[in-house]
Amino acid sequence: MCIAYTVCGFQLLFISVHFPAYLIDQKMTPATGMIALALIGLFNTFGSYTWGWLGSRHTKKYLLATLYFTRAIVVMAFILTPLSPMTVYLFSAAIGFLWLGTAPITSALIAQIFGARYLSTLSGYAFLFHQIGSFTGVWIGGIIFDATGSYTVMWWITIVAGIAAALLSLPVDERQIQRPVTVPA
Repeated sequence: MCIAYTVCGFQLLFISVHFPAYLIDQKMTPATGMIALALIGLFNTFGSYTWGWLGSRHTKKYLLATLYFTRAIVVMAFILTPLSPMTVYLFSAAIGFLWLGTAPITSALIAQIFGARYLSTLSGYAFLFHQIGSFTGVWIGGIIFDATGSYTVMWWITIVAGIAAALLSLPVDERQIQRPVTVPA
């Protein structure tokens, strides 16, 4: 689950930091990039709520797998579609809806497996993995762009990583860990 969460950070921060530069490289205006980031933020509010709501009603590992796989599909559709302001805005809305949907589901899954007593500590560990992915996504995106003059390879890495995260989410055992009851002396 933490490795999949690393992919979440990898994808999100690559897009957050490099997406505006990508759009400028593709001859889009800075205003298009600004509107794109605003749409990501707007649709993230709806997506985070929706994914959290779904997480309270459905199997969380399947929701995580669906979310990561859908991100991969959305990115693939974006890079395979001719670029225009409209495709940028549609991509931004779709990726925004998927943006932080992992956070409520991952937190709920941790609480379900380990109990609320350990939620803060274990969510902190999971978020550390997310932040390692965030750093890596920004860094590798820059290295690849500097080496190739293009973000194409990085977009494809983002797609493959999303599929890998989806597959890594499937074997998560959602059953609560049974702890032995200790009887005071």
